[in-house]
Amino acid sequence: METHTDVLLITANVGSLFDNVSIEEDNSTCVFAVRHKPQFIALHFQEVGGKDYMLNMGHAENFFRSIESSGEMKTYDRTCIYVDNQFKAEDRFTALGSMYFIHASLKDVYQYDFAVKDFKVVSGQSKFVGSLDGVATVEKEKFPKNFWPDFKWSRKGFMRTRWLIHNQGLDLVNVHLFHDASNLIACNSSPSVYSDNRRTALRYVIDSAGSTLPFFLFGDFNFRLDALSLVQDLSTATDVQTVTKDGSNEVEKIIWEEKDNDHKVVLHIETKMFDYLHQSVFRQDNGQLPHPTSQAPRQHNTAGCPATIWIGIQCRRLKPKCHLRL
Repeated sequence: METHTDVLLITANVGSLFDNVSIEEDNSTCVFAVRHKPQFIALHFQEVGGKDYMLNMGHAENFFRSIESSGEMKTYDRTCIYVDNQFKAEDRFTALGSMYFIHASLKDVYQYDFAVKDFKVVSGQSKFVGSLDGVATVEKEKFPKNFWPDFKWSRKGFMRTRWLIHNQGLDLVNVHLFHDASNLIACNSSPSVYSDNRRTALRYVIDSAGSTLPFFLFGDFNFRLDALSLVQDLSTATDVQTVTKDGSNEVEKIIWEEKDNDHKVVLHIETKMFDYLHQSVFRQDNGQLPHPTSQAPRQHNTAGCPATIWIGIQCRRLKPKCHLRL
């Protein structure tokens, strides 16, 4: 008789949560996860500690403890937790956190020991917080600096664990890829240099697995629209003005104005700004520009709207000795 295991995979960039000192009181993660009644839960977090991780990393312990000790998780009798919070180790710090919960009804679960190269039965609670150097049940790596030599070395990287559930082996990989640091640079070429960096890093993660086992990559991929193509599409029938910083050739902003209609600014781009005149069409009109004779698009009020926390959710039913093609 086939044995099925309900597996819930959740990923969330929690950087903005650490701006709120009451995050340890938020149990929405647990409520959401248990609602699906999975036997195995994997939670992958990125940007633990937030943007100001030197100031806010102290909240991380409360954040993970609030999930671990939540009443909703009491039926999960085995936990494995890994948190990379050693920001002083700049050459290795990734700010990644991974939590795994195994339900009491799920038997025959093993975790791989990368040091002895063998699976060991999972029992009780294990929690590792720090640089994670020397922890044999997890592989963690910050992406090499030469992946983007012309940009600031960031805390992007990946964390891998390997599991055996009912004789089916699989890897779970928490990954955080590079973001677009500058809109001005992103729209210089297609694909952008940032897109190339993400592709290089993603290929590096896949090639470094050293195993033919199925794997699930879930994290913050920082995928973006192709900036150059987008700008070209949004700025048809406009005049462009490039503004440089005083005394240099460095571009500070690019402005596209309508050729008529009092030269109204259609698009304004700076390093951290992307201001488009018809912003609301992306939210209300399915990406369709309003007809010239139609009324002006309504303004979309985003004040008070909750941030999207769950980047991706995937449920699978694992069969013993099954072959998954990704």
